Parts: sequence; structure tokens; C-alpha cells
Amino acid sequence: MRPPPSVAIISPALASANSGNWHTARRWAHCLAPYARVSIDDKWRGARADFLIALHARRSASSIAAFAERHPDRPVVVVLTGTDLYRDIAGDESAKRSLALATRLVVLQEEGIKALPPEYAAKTMTIYQSARLLKPGRKSHRHFDLALVGHMRPEKDPLTALRALRHLPADLPVRLFHVGGDLDPQLAAEVRAEGARDARYIPLGALPQSATRQLIKRCHLLLLPSLMEGGANVLIEAVTCGVPVLGSDIPGNRGMLGADYPGWFPVGDAARLAELIAAAAQDPDYYAMLSRRCAERVSLFSPAHECADVCSLLDITR
Repeated sequence: MRPPPSVAIISPALASANSGNWHTARRWAHCLAPYARVSIDDKWRGARADFLIALHARRSASSIAAFAERHPDRPVVVVLTGTDLYRDIAGDESAKRSLALATRLVVLQEEGIKALPPEYAAKTMTIYQSARLLKPGRKSHRHFDLALVGHMRPEKDPLTALRALRHLPADLPVRLFHVGGDLDPQLAAEVRAEGARDARYIPLGALPQSATRQLIKRCHLLLLPSLMEGGANVLIEAVTCGVPVLGSDIPGNRGMLGADYPGWFPVGDAARLAELIAAAAQDPDYYAMLSRRCAERVSLFSPAHECADVCSLLDITR
């Protein structure tokens, strides 16, 4: 009997970062564990591996290049993030080289392939990420609660969510709970200054994933104002516990819930976001429509579906 293949998963962010990349790497390792020997590291350092799965074309570029040079006959899978698709592959040479070296490219939502050069379409597949279904949480009857989840990075644009509070009527009983660590100190300082002006803003700092999900399921909406996304884990964590989303109208969000989803707002448009929040809080029909449209996509985000697609990568040959 042949021994199981060995798979090296490269994630620039490991457990301490508590980031989307890390959660993806951990889930994929769990999916592959029954069929392969799996390791996760932030860099390939020459350890034996029959397959390389690298998250992030630019940040994992040195590992991708080293593995392809050492083992030109072994498959390399490159999982493309939002910064890859919507920034780096346009101008960063190391990211471009990763695309060329990959045996298979993976995008995490259906619009991702449109950002790639046409010559790579044949070797690209979509794998939706997943989250375990949770029973919807008990929500406040006194407040209309909003969740904003993401470490402080410019790409996540948390200031648009805070500025939306300014445009909401003072008597609308909203609360904005913000989960995320201070990855960008300057942005974090701006967020704190903006938040100090409004008692409805409640910063919680970085939380474990389990605590974050419990918070999300007790909120009425998730806000996702990002400038770019590859396919946000937190969106999936929201819709799989019955919480609808208001998000920026970017490809990485549209590819998760559909271009015609009625909860998109223009990037950076705090006033329009405020209008949608107010509509969701005050118009039961609009809120029900958001909820229904999110529920229609839940089957895409099942762990069984994700694991089946991830395990199909083991059939790839150079």
C-alpha cells in the first residue's frame, strides 16, 4: 500500500495572527488529514512534501519559487487572496511569477477568476470557504446591533462603518460592536478618535474566533465595508448563523452573495451605508429580504462542500 501523500500548507499568518488566512489553512489541513500527512508553516524550508498549497501569491512567493525549483514535477497550488487579485498581480513581479509557477490557482469566490489574466482561466477553480451552522442567537429588543469584524488594516476600511453612525438619527437605537486587533497603529488611532465621539461605538479589540461568532450571531447585521476582499471568512460566519450582511460593492463581496444582492453600498460611502442600516432597522420587509437572500447562499458555504473541493486538489498532477 502506498503511503499517504505529504502536503505542505504555507500560510503567511499562523495561529497567533488569528486571521482569515490562518483559519483557511487550519480548515484545509483538517479536510486533508484523513488522506494526507499535512503540515502548516509560514514558509517552506525544504521539508519533504509531495504537494505545496500556498496561501497568498505575493507573500508566499519565495516558498512557491523554491518548491517549484526543487521539485518541478510536483504540484503547486496557489490560493489567491483579495490583495493578490485586486492589487498585487497587477504590478508585483513576485506575485505574477507565482501565477505562472502554479499548477492550479484557487479563488475563493465566483468573481475572482475575472481578475486573472485570461491565460490562467483553465487552471483556476473556485473553492468557497465554510463555517459550521450555528443556531441564530438571541438578539436585543432594545437595540439594533451591528457587528464590524476585522483587524485594523486600511483594506478593511473600518472608518466608513464608524462614519455611518454620524448619518444615523440620534434616536435610532443602534450599537456598533467592533472586533479586531491594531495591525495598523495609525489607522487604529484614527478609529479610536472617531469612536470616542459616539457612545454607540463599542470597541472590543481582538477576540478568539469562537467568541467572535457568538457576538455575530447576537447582532442584527454584519457590516463589511472593505476596499478589497478575496472572499471574507466573516461574511460566511455571519450568514451561517442567520445574520445578514451590508457590504461594500466590490468583486470579492459580490462573488459571495451575488451582484444583485440588495445590501451593497458604494465603497467608502458612509451616508449610503447609513441609509441601508436605517432601512434594515425600520423596514421589516427589507430586513427579511436581506435575510432570505443570505439564506439562499448558505449551502455554498458548507464544510462538506469545502472539504470535497479541497480534497480534489490531491488529484492534481504536474
